[in-house]
Amino acid sequence: MSRSDVRTAEVTAIDDAERRRVQKRTLAVVVVSQILGGAGLAAGITVGALLAQEMLGSDSLAGAPTALFTLGSALAAFLVGRITQARGRRVGLGLGFGAGGVGAIGVVVAALTDSVPLLFVSLFVYGAGTATNLQARYAGTDLAPAAQRGTAISVAMVSTTLGAVAGPNLVEPLGELATSLGLPSLSGPFLLAAVAYLAAGTTLIALLRPDPLLLARRIDAGNPVTTSSSGAVPRPGPGAYVGATVMVLTQVAMVAIMTMTPVHMRAHHHGLGDVGLVIGVHVGAMYLPSLVTGVLVDKVGRLPMAAASGITLLLAGVTAAVAPADSLALLIVALALLGIGWNFGLISGTALVVDATVPENRPRTQGTIDVLIALAGAGGGAVSGVVMSATDYATLSLGGGALALALIPVLFWARRDRTGVPQQ
Repeated sequence: MSRSDVRTAEVTAIDDAERRRVQKRTLAVVVVSQILGGAGLAAGITVGALLAQEMLGSDSLAGAPTALFTLGSALAAFLVGRITQARGRRVGLGLGFGAGGVGAIGVVVAALTDSVPLLFVSLFVYGAGTATNLQARYAGTDLAPAAQRGTAISVAMVSTTLGAVAGPNLVEPLGELATSLGLPSLSGPFLLAAVAYLAAGTTLIALLRPDPLLLARRIDAGNPVTTSSSGAVPRPGPGAYVGATVMVLTQVAMVAIMTMTPVHMRAHHHGLGDVGLVIGVHVGAMYLPSLVTGVLVDKVGRLPMAAASGITLLLAGVTAAVAPADSLALLIVALALLGIGWNFGLISGTALVVDATVPENRPRTQGTIDVLIALAGAGGGAVSGVVMSATDYATLSLGGGALALALIPVLFWARRDRTGVPQQ
């Protein structure tokens, strides 16, 4: 073995050891930030539509908050992706959570002053926290081996569960806290969101060192398989487009049904406690199955789990449509299935995107795809109120479930493709 070969082997060993050490630390920091971030995102999901309904006095615009904070998350996804591309995960994610916290404070002020324009602007800014919470899942994959990427994504996502489930179930006590402070009761969850998002951003800025993306680039720079001889940034493979399609369709179906469920429940005399329980179970189902889902994505395959997502979302839509309005149990089942279907789609789609990219092009590609996901969610949130106002909750639920079936022809095409998409 030549001297240069020995030196290369030594560097590789050092890089592998450092990769494992930093990956373990990265996942620990991401877990903490995601617990906090989960509490922040739950506020908009649980009471956003109810707050708009109360301030605007109209059901037809009750979907506006979801549309606004998902539009805001689209812009944030683009900006966080670009900042991450230039400065790394630590700076991009830290700033994104900080913006979400500022937006949550704005929502509280808007509710206090009964200012609809401020409410809309603040909800738009608040969306940065949602986008950042999703983009944090990528931080766990930068240094993960290819065969463990689904599991790494799942670790980042499942840690969101604690905060995300606790948030909706704290609606009533947070409402009482807000009232005791002279604020409208529905602004209470946004008080929690402000503290949680700002704490998540601070955690990432302070503790995500060394930056996993920057380290992955350093390691990848010595890999002749992924290094371009021309120095140009390589384009993502076809798997990125398949993964994007999976995540976009599951996002539209999930957001459309989820957004109008609290409005549907309040119209049929369910209390805030019942609403919080249903949404808490839903959010838990979005994140809690992640550890199992990640293993299945790695072992069973990306494409089969994406197909399972479409089928599960269809079952969710049918269950929500046939559930009697006064049946809390069936609404819980429907929203749990809705969360599980979304979970399957997000983790399998994310793994497809990571497989089809390298550290040099990954943040820009991920940011662009998350923009599409956010815009899809915004469209689903905006249209959901209009559809429900013109028809009913059952029609909306069936439409959302049927939309998810559009995944099937995409996945058939992907399975026949022989380049860039894992044939699992």
